[in-house]
This record gives sequence, structure tokens and C-alpha cells, in this order.
Amino acid sequence: MKKDLRINSKVFSDGTKRAPNRAMLRAVGVTDEDFEKPMVGIASTWSEVTPCNVHIDKLAIASKKGVTDAGAVGMIFNTITIADGISMGTEGMRYSLPSRDVIADSIETVVGGENLDGLVAIGGCDKNMPGCMIAIANAAVPSVFVYGGTIAPGKLHGESIDLVSVFEGVGQLNSGQIDEEELQKIECNACPGAGSCGGMYTANTMSSAIEAMGMSLPGSASNPAVSSEKLADCEAAGVALYNLMEKQIYPKDIMTKEAFENAITVVMTLGGSTNAILHLLAMAHAIEIDLTMDDFDRIQKKTPHLADLRPSGKYVMEDLHNIGGVQAVMKMLLEAGYLHGDCLTVTGKTLAENLADAPSLAEGQKIIRPIDRAFSEDGPLVILKGNLSPKGAVAKMSGVSVTTHTGPAKVFDTEEEATNAVMKDEIKEGDVLVIRHVGPKGGPGMPEMLSISGILVGKGLGEKVALLTDGRFSGGTHGLVVGHIAPEAQVGGPIAFIRNGDKITVSSATQEISVAISDEEFAKRKEGWTAPPLYTRGVLGKYAHNVTCSSRGAITDYFNR
Repeated sequence: MKKDLRINSKVFSDGTKRAPNRAMLRAVGVTDEDFEKPMVGIASTWSEVTPCNVHIDKLAIASKKGVTDAGAVGMIFNTITIADGISMGTEGMRYSLPSRDVIADSIETVVGGENLDGLVAIGGCDKNMPGCMIAIANAAVPSVFVYGGTIAPGKLHGESIDLVSVFEGVGQLNSGQIDEEELQKIECNACPGAGSCGGMYTANTMSSAIEAMGMSLPGSASNPAVSSEKLADCEAAGVALYNLMEKQIYPKDIMTKEAFENAITVVMTLGGSTNAILHLLAMAHAIEIDLTMDDFDRIQKKTPHLADLRPSGKYVMEDLHNIGGVQAVMKMLLEAGYLHGDCLTVTGKTLAENLADAPSLAEGQKIIRPIDRAFSEDGPLVILKGNLSPKGAVAKMSGVSVTTHTGPAKVFDTEEEATNAVMKDEIKEGDVLVIRHVGPKGGPGMPEMLSISGILVGKGLGEKVALLTDGRFSGGTHGLVVGHIAPEAQVGGPIAFIRNGDKITVSSATQEISVAISDEEFAKRKEGWTAPPLYTRGVLGKYAHNVTCSSRGAITDYFNR
């Protein structure tokens, strides 16, 4: 007898009492025959507000076809997205990180409220992916994640450019290196069509991490957005999901501690975004895995950085795709003993089984170095601690030649004030630029600082000025930057009490972030301090009052804080 896969939808598929429920579903095309099948949600993040997601409607249709052909009933529903590149440097950026939790909550709500039996979630822009994965963890039904895919590189003067090129172009214009006409050309050629930002920025970092974790199909992380491979990914995801349902394989069976370690290893090897730390911590919490900053520190120390990928390198995700993709990198890492090969994946097979027939890296390729010629023997995402950040901060050191920087603090309470100071040449070589009160609660929303970091790089100050914040950075950020400083200023973290001229030291060599202030001086500065009032209205108000420290993933679940 065929196994009944209706783990949830059976509550309305059978019996006279649920005739009204079925009547509603008949109106959207569900038939008598369909009521015998499992109901599968296709969570689409399609939107016209960003190129990352503008094509996902077609991908959702392909996933529905895969689900239907496999023998289930596919139902497409939508959720939101925020375009980080569009909101960057504006008040709108405060909504970016909260959107991760809105996305997660909305998908979980539909799966739970509609009693769905399985889920295919399709994400494009940065927060879609961890949002989808948190939802997958909380929905607790068989699930597959599909990445919408990377954008093609823009072209100008025979060179590849992307969105980060435009941010850096603003700094180049300000310092007189280019004129407005050239900046206009960069702007008009950087983003040629659909897909997520092309370097090893947050979207491509998270797609790589999720494939390494086993929650998306082999090869799907690096398949371009506008390609036959991407459409095939989506259709195959529907078939794979049905197989998971038949085998009763749930997200908790795949998203194990070892699977998270595989994800971290791949992120370190590829030189991924600092945001991966924030998102993987949140995903682990959702699936009840004990993952901490110490785990990132432990894996960073033993994982080589091998990829010459933007923002600190030369190549983009499409280039990686052309030489074998993320799975070819994983195959190399597995053979060298860096990955747990026995982890289960959404194919129903182990990671090692998936990679057995995967392509190896193309002969003569220049994007991924051999392990014995690594850019560095340890990973580029470095956890720093000290009296300025007792709970930890994150620095991305790929492409940065400076390992230690000590200089006087220039302190600002808003990104706008700091940006104005940079544009007016008030920030000099050797300074430590501090932007505070922009953490998860204080921002609220922990905005990214790609705009100001890009301007610093464009002005030639990327390694001459240290930029520190309790906010965070885009995956496109590079240079001497430290984010996620915790505890944040809003809750009375040490960063709240820094003053102009204080000597601050940042060292990736010793993993130190400290300020030359005694404990007694800190205590004196804290006397009479009161926190600024939190937001109280709307999404940002809810977020500010519920969000936890960045060192815990800036999660919003209720628990003993």
C-alpha cells in the first residue's frame, strides 16, 4: 500500500466535518484526487523591488511543476524582500535585518496555518536565505531550499564590475580620481539583469553555506540566476522534496552540528561575508543546535582561505560556476579531510555520496588555490575580543595586509555624520572611525555600512583607517573593518563610552580589540549613563524590544535573555 504522506493536510482532506475547508481549496483548483496527495508550499520571494528576486516567479512555477510531477499538490505563496543595495546608507537599511525575521515568520505562518506537508523555499536577496532557513527549521516539515542565483557581472572598459564598484566609485569621485561622467557609466553598467550581487557577498555566501549544509541540491549554490541550470534546480527541488517526504527526512535530520561545521568551513574557504556568522547562529538556534562564536573561532583557525573572489579578490560567482562551482570546492575540501562526509543531505544521500560523482575543479583555473598555496592557512573571518568587545566582534581580513592598527578614535553616533566627516576629509590616515548606537537594538536593525566602507576604499583609506561599529557590514565590504561589536552601545556596552582621541587597537594577529582605558575610567564614564529610548512603533519597535545580542545571532525568539 502506498504510504500516506499527508502529515498535516489530512486534518482537512478527510471527513464530512472538513467539507467547508475543502470547499475553499476547490476554488483554487484542488480536486478529489488531489485531496489524497500531500500539500506542498512553494515559498516565493518574488518581487520587483530588487534584481535579486525579479525572476523568482518563474522559478517558483518550475518548482511547482517538479512537485506536481512527483505526485504532490504544489501551492505557491509569497513573502517580502528588502533590497539591501537600494536601502544602503539610508534610513531604510534599518529594515534589512528585521526583514529576515519577518520572512521567517511569514513562511512559518503559512505552512502552519495551511497545514502543509512539505516546503520548497526560494530565496534571492541577502536576508531571504537565512529567513527561509529559519522558517524551514521552525515549520518542521520536509523541506528543500533553492537559491535564486547570482547575477552576471557588469562590463565596463573590458573589465567586470558590480554594485560594489559603484559604492567605491562615489569615493573615487570624492577624491578626484574619476569624474561624474565615469561614475554615471559605472552606475549604468554595474547590474545588467536579474540575480543577486555577483561577488562572494552575503547572498552567494549564504547559498554556498546552505549547499554545504546539505539543505539545497548539489551544484545549485553557484548556478546563475538566468540559466537553464537554475530552472532545472527548481524543478528538481520539487522531486527531491517528494523523496524526502517518502523517506520521512526532516530538516533536523540534515541541519546537525556537523552540517553547520561544514557550512562554516566552506564560508571560510571562499572568503565569505561577515553576515554568515550572524545568520548561521540564528539558523542554528532555530533548529536547536548549540552553535557559538567559539565554534567559528575554532574552525577559522584550521581552515585555509583559497578563493580569489570579490570583494577582496578578482573573480565573481559566475566565474566559480564556470570552473565547477561550489560543489567542486567542496569535493576538494572533502578529499583533504576538511568536511564531514557522512552528513545527510536533501538528496537523501550523504554529502560524500553526492560529491563522489561531482566535477573536480577545472584544470588550469586560477580562482581557487591549491591547499598548499592558500592565501592564508586560516580563515579570513576572525573573531576579536577585548575590553571594547567582551562578547566578541567580527573582522574580515581577506585582502587586508594590515594585521594590527592602533590609532585615535573619531566617534559618531550615526552613519550619516560619519560619512559627512569622511567626505569632508576630516578622517585622516591612522584614525579609528567608530560608529555606534547602530546595533540590533540601537539602530534599530543593525544597518550595514557598505556605503561608508566603500567610500573609504574609493578614497584610498581602506587599510589606512580602521572602521569599527556595533552595526554590521555588507558582504561587499572590504578593508580594515570590524563589526558586530558586542555588547552594543544601546545596552551599555563599552563602545558606548569611547571618546574622541581614545587610543584603540585592532589586531587580527592577536584577535584583540581594545581601548587604552582603565577599568576605573570606564566605571567613571558609566556613572549616571542612561540608554537612549528604544523605538516603540511598528516593525522596528517590535524588533528593538525583542532582538538579542549580535553574538547570539540577533534572534527575536522569546527566551530568557
